[in-house]
Amino acid sequence: MRKIVEVTCVLLSVSFILSGCSSGDQKHTAKLDPFAGVGSPYYKGRGKIPFGGGKYQVGNPYQVAGRWFTPREQPGYDKTGLSSWYGEAFHRRMTSNGEWFDMETLTAAHATLPLPSYAKVTNLENGKSIIVRINDRGPFVDTRVLDVSKKVAELLGYKQQGTAKVRVQYIGPAPLNDKGNHLVAMNRELRRGTPLRQMIAAASGTRSPDLEVAEVEPNPVQRAKFTPEPTQQFEEVQQVSVNYFIQVGSFSDPDNVARIREQLSEVGPIQIVELQGSNGPIYRVRVGPLHDVDEAQIALNEVYGFGLPDAHLIETHLEQASLQ
Repeated sequence: MRKIVEVTCVLLSVSFILSGCSSGDQKHTAKLDPFAGVGSPYYKGRGKIPFGGGKYQVGNPYQVAGRWFTPREQPGYDKTGLSSWYGEAFHRRMTSNGEWFDMETLTAAHATLPLPSYAKVTNLENGKSIIVRINDRGPFVDTRVLDVSKKVAELLGYKQQGTAKVRVQYIGPAPLNDKGNHLVAMNRELRRGTPLRQMIAAASGTRSPDLEVAEVEPNPVQRAKFTPEPTQQFEEVQQVSVNYFIQVGSFSDPDNVARIREQLSEVGPIQIVELQGSNGPIYRVRVGPLHDVDEAQIALNEVYGFGLPDAHLIETHLEQASLQ
C-alpha cells in the first residue's frame, strides 16, 4: 500500500499540471504526455476491460517532480534497476497512449520507451522472466526503471514485497489491437527460448525456417531416448516430467462447448472429452498440455478473461498420464 500511495501522490501532482493548475516553477514549455491516475478517464463499460487499442506514441520531453524525461526509440535498451507495481488505484483508468489499464493483465509503465511496445522483464532475485506490454508512463518515484501491473508482480514473485531488482530488455513495437492473443504468443516464445530479436516474428506466425525446425524437433537428445536399448532411462524421464492443464469446466450443451473451443483456440491446445452423465453426455474442456507452470498461469489468466471463473490449474505427471 505504501508504494501505491507514493505513486498516487506523484500522479496526482501530474494531473494538476495537466489540468492547468500549475503555478510558479511548475510551468514549462514542453508538451506533457497524459498519465494514468485519478484525473484520467475511467472505463465505465461492463464486462472485461478492452485490451489493446490506443495509439502508437513516442512523445515529447516532459517534466515530473523536477525531473526531465525524453521518450525516444531505444532499440538496444537493456537496463537493470528497481521495479515497483501498481493496481487498484489505477484499475480501469486510461493509460498514456489511450488504452485502458487492467491490473490483471501483463502490462507495464516506462518513462521513455515507445508505446505500446514489448519488453522482457526478469526478476534478478529469483530468475523469473515474462514479456510485458508497455502502454503507460512511469514510474516517477526515486530512480525506478519500471512499474508493472499487479498480475506481473504476482507472476514474477514480488507482489508482497512491493519492489524487486529487475532487468528490462526492450524487444520492439507491439500491435495495437491484438486483443491479448499476441502477448500470450510472445510469452510462449519466451518459454521456447526464442531469441528476443526473432520473438515478434515468431509470435506473429512468420517464423524463420530455423525456428520451424527447432519447434518440430525441440530436443534431439530426448528423441534419442526412444531407441529400444535405454528403456529404463526413458521411464525415469517419465517420472519427473510434468504437464499442466487448465481445467475449464464440464458442459452439457454441445453448442456451448463449440463456442468455448473457438474462444480459447488462441490460448493453447484444446482437449474435449465426452463423459456419460446421469442426464446424458457431458463434455469436459481443458486447455493443454502446457509444459511450464508460468506459461500455464498466463493461460489461466486468459481463460478467466473469457468469463470462465471456475477454471483452475491442474498438473499431471507424464507417467500418470500414460496410465490413464
